[in-house]
Amino acid sequence: MIDAHHHLWKYNVQDYDWMNDDRLQGLRRDFLVHDLAEAAQRSDVRGSIAVQARQSLTETDWLLNVAAHSSLVKGVVGWVPLCSPDVISSLERFANEPKMKGVRHVLQDEADDLFMLREDFNRGVGLLRDFGMVYDILIFERHLPQTIEFVDRHPEQVFVLDHIAKPRIKDNQISPWAEQISEFGKRENVYCKISGMVTEASWSGWSALQLRPYFDVVLGAFGPRRLMFGSDWPVLTLAADYTTWVNSFRTFIADLSPEEQERISSGTAREIYRL
Repeated sequence: MIDAHHHLWKYNVQDYDWMNDDRLQGLRRDFLVHDLAEAAQRSDVRGSIAVQARQSLTETDWLLNVAAHSSLVKGVVGWVPLCSPDVISSLERFANEPKMKGVRHVLQDEADDLFMLREDFNRGVGLLRDFGMVYDILIFERHLPQTIEFVDRHPEQVFVLDHIAKPRIKDNQISPWAEQISEFGKRENVYCKISGMVTEASWSGWSALQLRPYFDVVLGAFGPRRLMFGSDWPVLTLAADYTTWVNSFRTFIADLSPEEQERISSGTAREIYRL
């Protein structure tokens, strides 16, 4: 398996202020690559993609350094200042890093729900294809309509939707998310990670049965060819351990053909992130 979405960090209060919510207390410690390896060892995970957790070039450099010395971390989705007039210099700096695979901006936390339509942001995203970089999309369900408009501005750019766009699983709400995801899936340049689902449900009361309808929607929208597994570890640990999530994921894909299971478990990630 390839874990296409996890995080690593050396915790401090200043850089990770998004963890100040009391419910996130369990995340306020270091989570390093050996911790990931220990968590994933029972799940036959042979490679991973480390994804940015703060909007800092320092963190991108650190993740690339970790990846350079790790056989487990095959790639990095980092952060660059996409809205900066000088963003091309950052992209050029990372262009020769073999494990730099893509870029992400934390759109879900922007005060402006239409941030992804800003001209400066789109100008930066428009440069990524020239550097062979994927763009990971981090949004909530409410952002889907404008995100579809955003993606349509970049038909040649490869996009990966993180956490199935965070539907309201805790409330058992599937509409209008399901209809919007089905529309989103019509864009052949958009892929989707099966990740972040348990933390959108009740942390103490979720079940694979509750999550299954949401998986079925993205399977119908993207098909096995454009889906990939991700853990969202260590954020995952707020609601489940690594093995429990992997086992739940495997129940979702159990009825698919061996080829389709392999595609979602590792093949899509290998292709899209060039592993």
